[in-house]
Parts: sequence; structure tokens; C-alpha cells
Amino acid sequence: MSDTAPVPALSERATHCADRLRSASSVLLASHIDADGLTSAAVASQALERAGISFETVFAKQLDREVIEAIAVTDHETVLFTDFGSGQLDIITEFEQDGAFTPVIADHHQPADAETEYHLNPLLFGIDGASELSGAGASYVLARALEPTPGSNRDLAALAVVGAVGDMQSGTDGLTGANEGIVEDGVAAGVVSVSTDLTLYGKQTRPLPKLLEYASEARIPGISNNEGGAIAFVTELAIDVKQDGEWRRWVDLSDDERKTLVNALIRRAVSSGVPADRINDLVGTTYQLPAEELGTELRDVSEFSTLLNATARYDRADVGLAVCLGDREDALSEARSLLLNHRRNLSEGLQWVTSEGVTVESNIQWFDAGTRIRETIVGIIAGMAVGADGIRHDLPIIAFAAESAEETKVSARGSHFLTRKGLDLSVVMREASQSVGGDGGGHNVAAGATIPAGTENEFVSVADRIVGEQLTSD
Repeated sequence: MSDTAPVPALSERATHCADRLRSASSVLLASHIDADGLTSAAVASQALERAGISFETVFAKQLDREVIEAIAVTDHETVLFTDFGSGQLDIITEFEQDGAFTPVIADHHQPADAETEYHLNPLLFGIDGASELSGAGASYVLARALEPTPGSNRDLAALAVVGAVGDMQSGTDGLTGANEGIVEDGVAAGVVSVSTDLTLYGKQTRPLPKLLEYASEARIPGISNNEGGAIAFVTELAIDVKQDGEWRRWVDLSDDERKTLVNALIRRAVSSGVPADRINDLVGTTYQLPAEELGTELRDVSEFSTLLNATARYDRADVGLAVCLGDREDALSEARSLLLNHRRNLSEGLQWVTSEGVTVESNIQWFDAGTRIRETIVGIIAGMAVGADGIRHDLPIIAFAAESAEETKVSARGSHFLTRKGLDLSVVMREASQSVGGDGGGHNVAAGATIPAGTENEFVSVADRIVGEQLTSD
């Protein structure tokens, strides 16, 4: 097994950051709360532990001045930020210059206009942080630089792949760019397997009718969002869809049975007028974790990432981290309970958005959920809503949700088609939020912000103008 660095362009900077961590008497590990943030923390914490470095872990749903001030008064001389920090570099460096702590950052978001010595970010080296390397990927590159013996941290590639997929970096062709080196590490270590398979979510755990009914990726008339239609479709197939009276899952089918189902699904899609590009997306590159039990949420990388989103976004980052670190008893049981609640909230939230509709401006579309949708999941629901009935797929969508009586959370989602035309939501969120006294950032295709309550309309006006300028300049 080769000990070649997974992302050679980042190797030197990763080594520099690792050397700083080794010299620290103690480290505070601070990370974000989504699936990418949790896997980033899990990768980094295992790497620190294996390197014999004393550390403590904290999570935050948003890294703002208040959170950084709280970090600054801890006893840790070095703070490792994972999956955030780059966008808040201007604030972090203020505290660094005051001697509060030395920051080490492993992130992939758009950096603020400031510099620090120990900053590991693919964007600084010409690698796209929105599509080619996630926060967990940056943490993995750092973990490889921290490993006690060459290759000893390759098993952490599994979590890095979960983070990348959870951060929506995997398309029909799978992970690309710098992520490919991490996948190769995972395959070589035996912790990741790659296959060409049906791309629908839920292949490990959902009964066949539910797999097709809830397949928002396909949207096949008469099957998608149609319980009776999905049941009728699978029962007409020339395969046994039940065993001992229970519906079988995709994972229970033989290769021949899977081919029968896919072929029938494609025929139905063609006859129903589903666009060719959407039909082609029914089959693509998927990732599994062979060390995990077959038929569980942890076996499929996409389902694993959703399970993690169901923990920290409901203030239980400790549960998600414990699952990442190998707890398959109490933590996994609690995560599954949280997942049921998460799915219900997503379903209800999406139903509310599609029934209430969105407001369409010249260049964006938006909705204000107020307190109806939790601010930690409103971005997920916004992304799910794009292309649904009455919601356009050719405009970026902006979602508002109440974070408190004084502040509103803003989430924005676009498409890679729009980013190729010049859309950069990180710029939109940062500039529009700052214009109303807030702050924000993120990626070109997905970003967020926090703004003062009551400034939503002004924010929309500024965001609409900026998006128009970006797309016109193309």
C-alpha cells in the first residue's frame, strides 16, 4: 500500500499545520454541526488521539464573534477549526493577534480577506472547495500528515467520503477532483467500496415501494409521491418483491432482480416523458462502507450522512460524533430515533413550502418559514424544494427561518448549471447580509447568513440585484 499523499497540492501546508498541532500542549477542536462538520471532527479527533495530542471537542452551528470570544477564553493555546473558520478568518485573526490562541484551520469555505499561518483550505491551492474537497476531506489531509506511521490513518477515508457526499459533492459520476484521491485511499484500506448502482436514496433501509415513492431524484409520474402507484409498479415486476409477507429492500435483491427493476423503471420514465438527463441520472457511482452491517443506514454513505444530519442539527452533536467514532449501541439507537424525527420534519417542511409556494423576483425565488421550519434544516428543505411543483429549478432559492426574536437565518441553494453561468452564492450571502448588518458566506452553490430580524425584504432586494449582476456578467 502506497503512502502517497491523497492531495499532493495540500501536502506541504498540511505538514506545517500538523507540526503546529504536535507542538501544542493542548488543542481545542471546534467544528460545524452538519454531516460534513461531524465527520470532520471525527476524522480530526481520531488523528489527534492517535498522535498523542491532548484535545477537547466543541461544536457550533455558526462560527460568529460571540462563539469565537467564548473559544478565546478557554485554556487551550491552539484551536483547530474544522469545516469552518476560513470564512471567519478576519475575526479569528483579531484574537490571534491579541495572543488569545493560535488558530489551525482545516476548511473548504471561501476565505475572508485575512491571512493566518496555519490555514489548510483547497481554495488557496486552486482546488474547488464546493465540489472537489469537503471539510472532512481537508481534515483527512491533515490527519494523513499527523499519522504516527505512514498509511495508519487511511481508514479515516471512510468518514471523509461520508462528509463529501453529505456536503452534496457527489454527482451521478461520483466524487471528483481531490476527493478521488481520498476514495482511492479508502478503497486501498478496505473501508470504502465503489459501484455503479441505482442512485436513489434509501437502498439499504427502505422497502421497495417506499424507495420509489420517496425518490425525489427521479420524479416519475404515477410512482414518485404516489404510494398506490409505487406499490402497483413493483408488484407487476417479474420478481418476488415480498419475503415472508414483508417488502424486500433494494439490498435484498439479486443482481438480476435489480436489473429487472431498473429496466422497468427506465421504460416507465421514458413512456412518461421524463427528460433524458434525469433518466440517465437513475444509475451512477455510489459508495458503501463494507465494514458496516448490510441493510443499515451506516452501510450506504448517503444514508450515513443523513443520519448524522439528524443528530447535530437537533442539538445532539455528541450522538453523531459517537456514531462516527464507532458506537453501534446507545448512540446509534439514539441517532435512529432522531432520524425518524428529522424525516418527519423534512417531509412536513417540504409540504409547507410546496403548498405555500415561493415568491419569485427577477433573479431569485424565496420563502420565509418564520418559526414553521427549524433554522438548522431550512437549507436542506430549500434544496429539496427546487424543481418541485410550482418551484422553478432555473433560479436560486433563498429561505428564511427565525433563529431568535432578534435574528433570522438565511439559507441559499443554487445549481451547478447556474454556477457555471457565474452564480456565486457565497458572495451573495456575504454582501447582502452585510448590507443589512449581518454576515454570511459559504460556497458558490450553497451558502448561508444571519441577518437582523425585520431586514428580510431589504436583503432580498440586494440579493436579487447581485445575482442578476453575476448572471448578466457571464
